[in-house]
Amino acid sequence: MNTPATQAAPQLTARAIILSIVLAMILAAANTYLGLFAGLTIATAIPAAVVSMAVLRLLGGGHILENNIVQTGASAGSSIAAGVIFTVPALVILGHWTDFKYWWVLAIAGLGGVLGVLFSVPLRRSLIVDQQLAFPEGKAAAEVLKAGENPASGIRVLAAASGIGGLGKLIAASGLRLVPDSAAFGSFVGKGIAYMGTNLSPALLGVGYIVGLNIGIVVVGGGILSWNIAIPIYSAFFLDGNPDLAARLAGASAEDAAGAIWSAEIRYLGVGAMLVGGVWTLISLRSSLMSGVRSGLEAARAGAAKVVAETERDLPMKAVLVGLIAFTLPLAGLYHAIVQDFGVSVPMTIIMIVAGFLFSSVSAYMAGLVGSSNNPVSGITIGTILFASLVLAVLMGSNAPLGPVAAIVIGAVVCCAAAVAGDNLQDLKCGYIVGATPWRQQVMLAIGAMSCALVMAPVLNLLAKAYGIGVPTPEHPEPLLAPQATLMASVAKGLFGGELPWDLIWIGVAIGAAIIICDEILKKRGATFRTPVLAAAVGIYLPLDLTVPIFLGGLLAHLVERAAGVHNDPAAAERVHRKGVLFSAGLITGEALMGILIAIPIVSTGQSDVLALPEAVRFGPGLIEWFGLAIFALMGWILYRVARQGALNPTA
Repeated sequence: MNTPATQAAPQLTARAIILSIVLAMILAAANTYLGLFAGLTIATAIPAAVVSMAVLRLLGGGHILENNIVQTGASAGSSIAAGVIFTVPALVILGHWTDFKYWWVLAIAGLGGVLGVLFSVPLRRSLIVDQQLAFPEGKAAAEVLKAGENPASGIRVLAAASGIGGLGKLIAASGLRLVPDSAAFGSFVGKGIAYMGTNLSPALLGVGYIVGLNIGIVVVGGGILSWNIAIPIYSAFFLDGNPDLAARLAGASAEDAAGAIWSAEIRYLGVGAMLVGGVWTLISLRSSLMSGVRSGLEAARAGAAKVVAETERDLPMKAVLVGLIAFTLPLAGLYHAIVQDFGVSVPMTIIMIVAGFLFSSVSAYMAGLVGSSNNPVSGITIGTILFASLVLAVLMGSNAPLGPVAAIVIGAVVCCAAAVAGDNLQDLKCGYIVGATPWRQQVMLAIGAMSCALVMAPVLNLLAKAYGIGVPTPEHPEPLLAPQATLMASVAKGLFGGELPWDLIWIGVAIGAAIIICDEILKKRGATFRTPVLAAAVGIYLPLDLTVPIFLGGLLAHLVERAAGVHNDPAAAERVHRKGVLFSAGLITGEALMGILIAIPIVSTGQSDVLALPEAVRFGPGLIEWFGLAIFALMGWILYRVARQGALNPTA
């Protein structure tokens, strides 16, 4: 698969490094907004590859290996963002921080990310060369680089989609207020509540297109379970047993009542489902984990004993070991600054490093099987926090005030390492196909990870001040939900004597177990449709209006593939909807970056409606929802047309 003839071409050039750093920071900011908003991040290798080909061509030249280096470093934007937003906001939600501390976030994200790169080095030969795992995003990025797709065409698609996504965010409720953020319709049916709604976000439509119909159905199925089954049942039969909540809902509309019941009670079903999903992830991967770690270590020993070709040269194991020590020591110091007890900080630092290596191996293996976008990093992190909390409860006491914080910090480092490790293996798969030098890619990803870490705290603080994160407040009644971080905070706090509705959590555990059983039955039957428990759990935990556009985007992807007649050919399906993926990535990036830009005047003036147009030029109640739905439908139609054009002419 390697192409040695390309080895004379430059790779780690100054312009490639600079472009990669810029793209990594932009994509990290975009994925931070998306992840806090919807609990999902997307792989960014293909958009980064297209941008690289266009920019480097304008600068004169741009070889395939140089473009590969750019997309390698830039793709760290999604993995570092995921590692941070799934965990670090929990420190604010718990009240340990009032804002995001720059040097702490930089240390957690940067050191955790670099450790993820180092942990993945001994796994490359085993998973990519020996086992030949698929690594779908890596293969797709390699195909884009090899085909040399018309970068001007790709940039036009990305730019147009980014403009549409940005415009969609600008005219919404946090901007000009020409359309609402969502359109919801509810009514009381006896004591029950009937509810249906959809968010009008172009980014969520793009996310759905990228993840596909299967995941879209599972996610919206979880939302329907919460909003159309659990909430009506609770409202009809259990609300009277909760007089405080019933009093709050007196005189509320059906939509507001459904939202309040979900926020106070029903979302904890998703917590239970995520907990059992995280534990199941570790159980189901136990054999693969041990196999991957064992073969990776064997490959590392073998590689140290012989001279290898340039296309097989990883970072030297001595450098990896030195790096592990160098980056572990400051983490140990930071951890000790929290717990102030060497009897706790030393063993927990060891656990953090061991767990980081083990779960980086799991993440790398899963990325090879299902891709980075479907990698269950949040489930891995839940398992880490559960185990860390149990150990900390023994070392610090079950009611230790700092126990939840200490558990979250361990989970954050492990999450960053695991996310980066999976992403690194995707990039190394791409490099393996096009003939790149592994150690150069590993260096570039470490640079990209540290670059992203530099911007995470400012972006988080900006979004927190403009929109709020996790916890509703009088200033921000509808904050960015940060679902995974809120879950991590709830789990850690609950295990150290906090108040949690354990009856609902246990019901969620039972629901998650039923979903797992269903998925195993489908797996044994060889069905193409599956029910991954973590996707369902996210759907249960999110508001229904966030899951509906994800489903609609997946449906559009299905219709495009059907139009091209490639449903029984996954490789062809990937090719024909590539333009749709580019357009979807543009929608996501455009909305996310506009959301960050809008936050600047909101924070600087302290007014959430600073950009709002006068009411005289806006639609009134009722009509504004229909106008928003019409705009949303138009964006969906444009996405379908662009993607279908690519399906009918994949080389365009």
